[in-house]
Amino acid sequence: MSQHPVRQEPLPPPGPATVTVFASPTSWIESAAVAQCHQVAALAGMIHVAGMPDLHPGKGAPIGAAMTSTVLYPFLVGSDIGCGIAVFPIALKRAVPERLAARFPDLDRALDPDRDADDPAWAVVPGDLPAGHVEGLGTVGRGNHFVELARIGTVFEPGHASRLGLDAGDLVLVVHSGSRGLGERILRAHTEVHGAGPAPDPATYLAAHDDAVRWGSLNRRLLAARVAHALGAEPTEPVLDQCHNLVEVHDGVYLHRKGAAPGDGRDVLVAGTRGTPSYLVFTHAGPEANHSVAHGAGRKMSRADALRRGRAKHTVEELRRTPVGSLVVCGDRQLLFEEAPTAYKRIERVIGDLADHGLATPVATTVPLVTYKTADVGSAARPNRRDDRRRRGRP
Repeated sequence: MSQHPVRQEPLPPPGPATVTVFASPTSWIESAAVAQCHQVAALAGMIHVAGMPDLHPGKGAPIGAAMTSTVLYPFLVGSDIGCGIAVFPIALKRAVPERLAARFPDLDRALDPDRDADDPAWAVVPGDLPAGHVEGLGTVGRGNHFVELARIGTVFEPGHASRLGLDAGDLVLVVHSGSRGLGERILRAHTEVHGAGPAPDPATYLAAHDDAVRWGSLNRRLLAARVAHALGAEPTEPVLDQCHNLVEVHDGVYLHRKGAAPGDGRDVLVAGTRGTPSYLVFTHAGPEANHSVAHGAGRKMSRADALRRGRAKHTVEELRRTPVGSLVVCGDRQLLFEEAPTAYKRIERVIGDLADHGLATPVATTVPLVTYKTADVGSAARPNRRDDRRRRGRP
């Protein structure tokens, strides 16, 4: 395996913290994202900023970064506290994307504890809801969130995959969602008083934060259960569920992860795009990477650029039927263009950087069959037949 040098970024004075970006010289890393890493490093109490190979600029702080500090900064976690990715095995007799896309439930319609009391998906909710938050229950959200039916593709580590109960050809549900307004409410309560400053009472913030993390995990289970029942399958326990927007106390300091998954010996699904595989990896990231790994391919275009360029390059039907033959359920045409595979970095390069820097080992790929973004089952289930025939020969 080739070894790429770690990109060590020089610090502008007087920032005391170090910045390391784990990407090869050929990887797509915007200078604006590196500049944001340095801005964070200059904050009081910062120790180390680790940029992942999916690093890209965010609103005020980089996305795809893990940041340690003696001070807790809520804005470094952001508004979607508890956002993460979970993977659930699912048993189906036949997996025909066109048929299954039409059976996906409306995941924009929230479950109401009273009105929908008889919905079987509630069985996965063990007790009271964290923070009593009922808004958005069972919904996936917008942006880069999704629920995806996928097939296990290439298996690189059969022994590890077997320990997870997975084998080539198996079907899984991949759920990427967060705390559906709860995290935003928590951040807003802080910023309205303290702006981008530190939490004056870390324990109070952490208590609310931990509720949002638990809520996000519970909602991913609820989403998977809704889809499983709609497809005629029984819900299952996740083989992995890792949050990539959170802060935790690690070795006595605050470790903020903004679009960075835990990398300390856990299994993580690094999301590709809706037209490429995702990668299940086993992590072994050390302190230089702040015990973290990438959480996805990472954007290389802003949403405005993706919309402008996508409209000039693609049709709506081209984006609903992907190069890997999967279908995208998405009634929001603007979102289709914003989330086009070309708006993201190459997932293979991101995974290569993680492996080359010793942060993770690829275990298996998941190949999309049906991806739900937002309701429009009818359109997604009826792709253009001529385009369908033309694309069957594509890899």
